[in-house]
Amino acid sequence: MKAIWNGTVIAESDDTVVVEGNHYFPLDSVQPGVLAETATHSVCPWKGTASYYSVTADGQTNVDAAWFYPTPKDAAAQIKDRLAFWKGVQVTS
Repeated sequence: MKAIWNGTVIAESDDTVVVEGNHYFPLDSVQPGVLAETATHSVCPWKGTASYYSVTADGQTNVDAAWFYPTPKDAAAQIKDRLAFWKGVQVTS
């Protein structure tokens, strides 16, 4: 799978985990320098508290375009150390 934003491949992996239709990429599959953690958080009743990253590619920044669960609940243990994308980031095979 590839995550593409602003014409740039920002993550690529053959090892994504699909939860609720979202591909969660391993953190180490993301290109260096494209993520910057933000102060945004949200809560999922069964996954836990999510944190967000802004994604920067080709000189443009997409705020809060990726999310991750630093300490997911047991039911979502499979997404530990992984992140998913939205807000215009194209995820394709």
